[in-house]
Amino acid sequence: MQDLVDIDLVVEDVMRGKYLTFIVGEVAYGIEISYVVEIISVQEITLVPHTHAYVKGIINLRGTVVPVIDMGMRFGRGEIVYTEKTCIIVLSMDDMSVGILVDEVEDVANIDDESIQEPPTTTGNSVRNFFIKAVGLSGEQIKQLIDVYKVFEVDLENQLQPQ
Repeated sequence: MQDLVDIDLVVEDVMRGKYLTFIVGEVAYGIEISYVVEIISVQEITLVPHTHAYVKGIINLRGTVVPVIDMGMRFGRGEIVYTEKTCIIVLSMDDMSVGILVDEVEDVANIDDESIQEPPTTTGNSVRNFFIKAVGLSGEQIKQLIDVYKVFEVDLENQLQPQ
């Protein structure tokens, strides 16, 4: 049993500081690589009635039904326009698979703890900053590091009301 714990710690240490970076609109974002299962090309998405506009629908990924979120719409930037670079990043969160539709995947960036800062504060309610847990510097580039759990929270409007 101790060997399994040691292996988990080694895997966690290897993934520490690694972020899959992607583009939505013209903005670079990053997500912890530990959440990423795979990157797939856009495939047929089945619409699901009576869902939020940012929920594009569901896909069948080798027998598993995976909901797909349009990150452009979720971030309030408008629907993603499909190109040859548009893809779906499949994430695993709490034993659930979710796909996020993005304009383009960049690469895996190494962003150490010293290069990560709190996101800047803005006045008023900012949906964009609600999703951002930190800002990371990768070389000369700024990557907004998203909080995957906040992206999938449904009751966003109530959470953004002034206290």
